[in-house]
Amino acid sequence: MDVTTPQPFRIEIPQSELDDLRTRLARTRYPAPTPAGPWEAGVDIPYLRGLMDVWHEGFDWRAAEERLNEVPQFVVTIGGTRIHYALLRAERGAERHTDLAAPPPIILSHGWPYSFIEMLPVAERLAHPERFGEPDAEAFDVVVPSLPGYGFSDPLDVPFTSPNVAERWHALMTDVLGYERYATYGEDVGTWVSDRLAATHPEAVLGLFATHAAFPPDERAHDLTDEELAFVDWLKQKWSRASAYSSQQSTRPDTLAVGLTDSPAGLAAWLIEKFREWSGTPEISDYWTTDELLTTISLYWFTETIGTSFRAYFEEREEPSMPRIGVPVGVSIQWGERGFPRRYAERTYDDIRFWNDLTSGGHFTAKQSPELVAADMRTFFAGLR
Repeated sequence: MDVTTPQPFRIEIPQSELDDLRTRLARTRYPAPTPAGPWEAGVDIPYLRGLMDVWHEGFDWRAAEERLNEVPQFVVTIGGTRIHYALLRAERGAERHTDLAAPPPIILSHGWPYSFIEMLPVAERLAHPERFGEPDAEAFDVVVPSLPGYGFSDPLDVPFTSPNVAERWHALMTDVLGYERYATYGEDVGTWVSDRLAATHPEAVLGLFATHAAFPPDERAHDLTDEELAFVDWLKQKWSRASAYSSQQSTRPDTLAVGLTDSPAGLAAWLIEKFREWSGTPEISDYWTTDELLTTISLYWFTETIGTSFRAYFEEREEPSMPRIGVPVGVSIQWGERGFPRRYAERTYDDIRFWNDLTSGGHFTAKQSPELVAADMRTFFAGLR
């Protein structure tokens, strides 16, 4: 796959776009709330009003921009698509890497409605353990790309499927960054990419770590055990009144994208409902500060990528079945899928060497529980030495 030379990248949103956002926020119209308890009918309108007031008057995008620019970032064209990525290189201390020529590299793939930002808490712990009071912990070189059509990565000119993204990720790690072997981790949509990397490039993937363990495709989802059947039924009940967003994004994405691209409040409402609900807590502030919410929402707004982020859903119809995966796998079950049977995961992963149930967090696992995820990753990868 053709690649270009990577170029340093800084986030620099033009002032005219900040001014336009401020004008739109000042003109926000709100609907009359449906008679229901808070969050029962979707976004809580009083909460949204308060958040929009902060976005309009109290949020400092330039400060958020400055913080994000402290993380080294680059852009490179791979297979005709401009890809944005953050690169956190470990400090190569001989005292910490006596058995390695260099720290092991790992690529982290975010999902929807994430950005690369939500992967940074665990990335920083993996790359710089000394900053978190763990000077003797193994460090990693960490690569955090933005999925195509998300943030500062351009959309693909081919369908958004895991093979098309995975081939670009493999080229990024090998042809661009020069790693012969690397580890992989993904969440949500990024799980498809991570699993596909391991399935199609076992010669390069030294190990796969998952907190969103693979669900088996239809051809391997038969003769389920009672434990598996109970888990599948539990998930079905859990999502019975919470999957309308997916139906809309996978069938009529452009209709939805018009409103969300034109209205800051509409975009915020669509995103924060998921940030709260999928975090698994009644209080969104348990895992998200107001500044964190507005930083990610602003990223979607300024890059105008909410519509292109839906392609992962709309083009899922072209997603090929996931084959069995033979590389070593470590699994930490995120709290939102507690009770995930190991047998269910073994329908896709042939060589599970680590299994643990996380005690906190939710769907946004690396952002919500970075210390737990980083610790389990180190335990798993240490076992591969």
